[in-house]
Amino acid sequence: MLIPDYLLRHEVIVEAWEGEGPYGPTYGPPTAVRCFLDEQTRMVRNPAGEEVTSSSTLYASPSTRCPARSRVTLPDERRTTVIAALTCDSGGLATPDHLEVQLQ
Repeated sequence: MLIPDYLLRHEVIVEAWEGEGPYGPTYGPPTAVRCFLDEQTRMVRNPAGEEVTSSSTLYASPSTRCPARSRVTLPDERRTTVIAALTCDSGGLATPDHLEVQLQ
């Protein structure tokens, strides 16, 4: 079961991180993503295992492409960076599959 559309109340712009180029980081084209945005500060671990502060978390469809280091523009026009993106798979239980994205 996928996360229900009625929960995806917000829209953000995601520029997926593609890697390092000769002039610095490169990103994919800006893509509008429907999500649920939870602006709550908390401590999370980045891909290197270090504790960092996350200013907000967004929940989106599991098909959303949003790897760590991607740029995200929030509804209020603030720009932030993805700390980590975690796929949450219910394993057949009655909970929604979704992507949890932790933002700086």
